[in-house]
Amino acid sequence: EKAADEPPKPSLDELMAELDSLVGLKKIKANVKSLINLVKVRKLREENGLSAPAISLHLVFMGNPGTGKTTVARLISQLYYAIGVLSKGQLVEVDRSGLVAGFVGQTAIKTSEAVQKAIGGVLFIDEAYALAGGQSNGNNDFGHEAVETILKAMEDSRDDLVVIVAGYENLMEKFISSNPGLESRFNRYFIFEDYNGPQLTEIFRSMCKKNQYILSEDAERFAASYFNDL
Repeated sequence: EKAADEPPKPSLDELMAELDSLVGLKKIKANVKSLINLVKVRKLREENGLSAPAISLHLVFMGNPGTGKTTVARLISQLYYAIGVLSKGQLVEVDRSGLVAGFVGQTAIKTSEAVQKAIGGVLFIDEAYALAGGQSNGNNDFGHEAVETILKAMEDSRDDLVVIVAGYENLMEKFISSNPGLESRFNRYFIFEDYNGPQLTEIFRSMCKKNQYILSEDAERFAASYFNDL
């Protein structure tokens, strides 16, 4: 029944073209292409009864806010779906507040609900290092409870759930090494570099075009020098 309302499944070529059309992100594009090729070959080997060594589909995105992490996560969830390693390809985006509750025992329930929504697709945890933060033991415990619930779900639904954790580079390294379960499951790191002035200008231009705004020459010049200063 649901199928009638669902948009047609995007093709691998369309998704790759969308990836290519993103401004900048040269290293990230190369990383994604190499990952997708690896997963594609493994899937083909599996389908043809050949040995296919296990690879982790979970990812760590490291970089500052506003560097394209959510956009790339959404594309990866769709790419995994197009290849057939995920059954739906939706992206469920959460942060600490979407996983951690204020009372004992509630965090596991809240986290499990987020995980249930993500099964078949990708659970994208932004600022994931906050789960290992918190000044008081209470905070730490609740964050720890969320991490343990996610690790269990990754095991229980390992054939149809991918988790991408994201945040600042140094904080993410600390977060992953804070738990042996995280270290063993997250071994693929993508580093998102800051955009430069011309790239920000290009993003701004494309946003204007998409929303049907026309820039005057003065506005164009002002924007370019503003983004270069930034």
